[in-house]
Formats: sequence, structure tokens, C-alpha cells
Amino acid sequence: MDSKRAWIVWGVGVFAYLVAVTQRTSFGIAGLEATERFSASASALSAFTVIQLLVYAVLQIPVGVLVDRFGPRLMIATGAALMAIGQIQLAAATSVPEGVVGRVFVGAGDAMTFISVLRLIPAWFPSRRVPMLTQLTGQLGQFGQLISIAPFAIVLHGWGWSPAFLGLAALGLLSCVLAAAVLRNGPETFDGGGVKHGLKDTAADLAKAWLQPGTRLGMWSHFSTQFAGTVFVLTWGYPFLVSGQGLDPALASILLSLFVVVGLICGPLLGGWVGRHPLRRSTMVLAVTAAITGAWLAVILYPGEAPLWLLVLLILVLALGGPASMIGFDFARTFNPAHRIGTATGIVNVGGFFAALVTMYVVGLILDLLNGSGFSGGDLYSLASFKVALSFQFVVLAVGGVAVVMARRDVRQRMALMGEDVPPLRVALADNRRRREQYKNEMRAERLARRRDKDS
Repeated sequence: MDSKRAWIVWGVGVFAYLVAVTQRTSFGIAGLEATERFSASASALSAFTVIQLLVYAVLQIPVGVLVDRFGPRLMIATGAALMAIGQIQLAAATSVPEGVVGRVFVGAGDAMTFISVLRLIPAWFPSRRVPMLTQLTGQLGQFGQLISIAPFAIVLHGWGWSPAFLGLAALGLLSCVLAAAVLRNGPETFDGGGVKHGLKDTAADLAKAWLQPGTRLGMWSHFSTQFAGTVFVLTWGYPFLVSGQGLDPALASILLSLFVVVGLICGPLLGGWVGRHPLRRSTMVLAVTAAITGAWLAVILYPGEAPLWLLVLLILVLALGGPASMIGFDFARTFNPAHRIGTATGIVNVGGFFAALVTMYVVGLILDLLNGSGFSGGDLYSLASFKVALSFQFVVLAVGGVAVVMARRDVRQRMALMGEDVPPLRVALADNRRRREQYKNEMRAERLARRRDKDS
């Protein structure tokens, strides 16, 4: 463990996830072109991403079970191949049904990637590195968004629809080959945590993972923090910035790239914080959820087009949801044995993407209803319509916040039965201040003692 080979395996896994993120986010950049190519309404356009994420979310638990049973190498290679097939199909598509078929394959392949890469980490690295590497995996993979925003967008606008998506298919094939050639499920000494292969045992592990309150806390944490950024990046962010807020497309692309920058900066910091304060993870989840709610309120309530600084602030806060959602996977790892981590991770990963696909579809449906009623004044993507439609997010944020609080209560009750009490936050903060003051006093006394010794 923690060898040169381990880092190579992890690097290939991160590359596979980066490619998966590229395939996932590419359609968000191509949204306006897709509207013209397929003559699609807002709800039909959202259906591309909604169906893709529906497939992704539905497959999370089965994929988690399969990862525990067959190992991550096979799942990552198969996922890359499916995404390549999906992009080839989308490159040739000329109608909405044909395009949706391609996104179904992309969603299925994408579903196999992230939790499989996460499954590699505890197999190849000691537990002290797992929170940080989990954060780095999630955030380095987001470089795939930059590929969508820059190279893919350049090819799409310069050479057209089919060459752009065929390029993504080639990237998927490269990922498949690397995964099959380099990845291994674990070192030769790794036993997989006692993996069981019987269907009865698999069903029992799935039930135990769901009944574990820590798994549900992870799922609702992911639900609350991840969906708003996903909705913004994958579907409605680019049209909202360009058509609603009147920004130049190049500037909108730059703003979307901030998601990656924030993740790279905040991900490791948040991972280190989680490692130092494992009993305060849910507090961070609730704080980020509140920040996302406040940022969207400020933008929606602002009269007319929001100033650039406020849009930048919105995107920075939404981007923070990505690193915060990784806390959900840390809950899954903490409260489940090694042979059940894949299953529990799959359950957690359902949360944010289920919330995202519901929000994406409802926002598109509201936009179409407002346009049909005449509220939009003939402009499907008017700012007023966007403000009404995107307000649906507050419902989802409220549901997620309440669910986190309830799940946290169940977790802490079970911890109390095991003799581990979680002190109130004010008590913990006061204790931290006391210990910092004590440390400063001890260091001050030590410096004074050294000075006296030197003088004498």
C-alpha cells in the first residue's frame, strides 16, 4: 500500500473519472446547439440530461453491489466503453429520441466510474490518506469540465456537432484501454475486506448498508450540497448566464470554469478539515447548504440582471457544493465495513443526482409553461422566467437540509448507545479555544524558559 504502483493506479483511476466528467458535462455546453439541431423545447432539452442522470442514479446501487463483487477494474473499463458508444451514437443523432439513446449509454458508463475509483483508494492506501485522496479524486476529475468548456467547445463551434462528439468517443476508448491495461483491484495482499459473492449475501449487505444511519446521512448530505452545482453546470447555467443575464458566451464559459478552480482550492482544505474534525462533518454540510440558499436568493431577488460580482459569488458558492458533497462518501466509508463500501457509496451517490435530475426537469417544465402562458413574452429563456423556474431549487434545498438534521439525529443516537457522545457545537468551540489558549501559554512559557537559560 501507498507505493509507487498505488499512485499510478490512482492516477489512471482519476484520469478515467476526468474523462467521465467530460462526457457528462459536454451536453451542457452544447445546449444551445442541441436546441437548434433537434428543434427541441426547453423540457425536451432538459430531458437529454434528465434521462442521462436518471440512468446514472438508478444504476448507482446496482453498480455499487457489482463493484464489491467484481472489483473496480472491470467496472471502470466497461464504463469507459459504454460512454464511447454513447458519444458515437450522439454524433450521428438527428432527432431527440436518437440523441437520448446516446445519453443513456453515457449515463450508464458514467455510473460505473466514480464509485469504482473511490473503491480503489482504501485498497491501495492507508486509512489516514483516504479523506484527502477522496477529495482530490473528486476535484481533479472536475478538470473534465475544462475539457468541455474549452477544447470541446472549440471543436463544436469550429468543426461542428459530429466531429466534437466523435472526439469525446475517442477519449472514452483511450480511458478504456488504460483501465484494462494498468488498473488492478488491489495489491496482492489485499483481501477486499472479505467480499461475499452469493446473491443472498449481496442482498443482505445492501439492506445493512441502507439500514445504517450513517449511510443515509451521507446520502442526504450529497443530496443537499451537490445538486445545485450539477444543475447549473450540466443544463441551465450556460443558458441562464447567456440568455437570461446577457453575458457574452466566452465570459459565461470562463465563469463556469471557476467550478474547477474552487474545487481544487477548497477540496484539499475541506478534506483536511474533515480528517481533523470528523464529528463536525454534518455541520459543514448544513453550512454549505445554507450558503447555496443565500446565494441563489440574492441573485433571484436582485432587480433585473445581477451584477457580475454577484454572479461570480453565486458560482463560487455553488462550486463549494462539490467538495462538500464528498463528505457524504466519507460517511459511507466511516460507518460501513470494507466489503460494503461500494454498496454504501452507491446509495450515497444516488442522493445528489436524484435531486439534480428532478430539479433539471422541473425547471425546464416551468420554463415551457411560462412561455406557453405568455409570461415570457415570447422569449423562452427570459430572465424573469429563469428566476421563477430556478426558485424550485429552494424546495429541494429545504428538503435536503431537514433530512440531514433528522439523519444526523439518528446517527448520534446510535453513537450515544455505543458510548460516544457528540458535544454541542458551542461546547466544542469553547473547548477548542481553551486548548488553543493552553497551547499558546505553554509555548510562551517554553520561550521564556529558553530565554532565561540563555541569559544565565
